[in-house]
Amino acid sequence: MADFMSHYAVPVAIAAVAIVLVLGLINMLRDGSPDRSQRLMRLRVLLQFVAIIVIMATIWIMGR
Repeated sequence: MADFMSHYAVPVAIAAVAIVLVLGLINMLRDGSPDRSQRLMRLRVLLQFVAIIVIMATIWIMGR
């Protein structure tokens, strides 16, 4: 389980945050919709929360 978490779940969670961050930056640089920027920001914050939970769970599982 620790191998799955550290090799798959953590990188996927971090990549999801990075993708949404880049999409938000692209939207901002192209003078996109402020509503879309707001939705992307909220999604990024949610994904960061999920990523922190996944990382902390991985650390906890590896310590057992």
